[in-house]
Amino acid sequence: MKIATFNINGIGSRLPALLQWLEETQPDVACLQELKAPTEKFPEQALRDIGYHAIWQGQKSWNGVAILARGVQPQEVQRGLPGDTSDEQSRYLEAAVNGVLIACLYLPNGNPAPGPKFDYKLAWMERFIERAAGLYASGAPVVLAGDYNVIPTPDDVYKPERWLTDALFRPETRAAFERLMAQGWLDALRHMHPDETIYTFFDYFREAYKRNAGLRIDHLLLSPAVARGLVAAQVDHDVRGREKPSDHAPTWIELDMTKVHG
Repeated sequence: MKIATFNINGIGSRLPALLQWLEETQPDVACLQELKAPTEKFPEQALRDIGYHAIWQGQKSWNGVAILARGVQPQEVQRGLPGDTSDEQSRYLEAAVNGVLIACLYLPNGNPAPGPKFDYKLAWMERFIERAAGLYASGAPVVLAGDYNVIPTPDDVYKPERWLTDALFRPETRAAFERLMAQGWLDALRHMHPDETIYTFFDYFREAYKRNAGLRIDHLLLSPAVARGLVAAQVDHDVRGREKPSDHAPTWIELDMTKVHG
């Protein structure tokens, strides 16, 4: 089973690129972030025409998340991150697909920091940590996939000294992420590539992609039941270099389901 996460950065303008990537790589599940489209503008039929069923939560101009599944309908479990009924931002979905619970998240950026946006980011992370703890404790096969807007370590960013005051790399952000990881989740990409320079995001400015001057902020975190089936994790780096690309590259894992459900 192949599970991918991809911040599409505007599904309206990048639909052809998304369809091309899906048809080429055929992930069983694709978690999308930053749809930047209201719910009614989601291209459900175009995705269905190439074999993908979906659940999604849109939002005009900003945010928006979706879970796509090839050949099956994702069974929605949770819409929106619990813990704050006043939060109207579309950043979180959970669905069951083929016996795996998949959370798709678009964690707030938080810049400028300090400030209200950074406060919202940290509060959101607290709610997510609490939700993740419950999912982990269930013992179920769980994948937490998405754009975390968190650079976990200096090895996950080109020239880390330039990012010390950025909300993605501030000590408070990294400490919250470390508390999440301390629950027992496996960082799939780093586990499979412990010493490699590997990035998932490249800014549009200063030819960042050509210089491989990126960040690793798109993560797939696995519960123990899923981790035992992990056989591959990679970034579709070349997709970032195509015409009119997202500033993120798709990131994915491959699972041996006989070990997940065995």
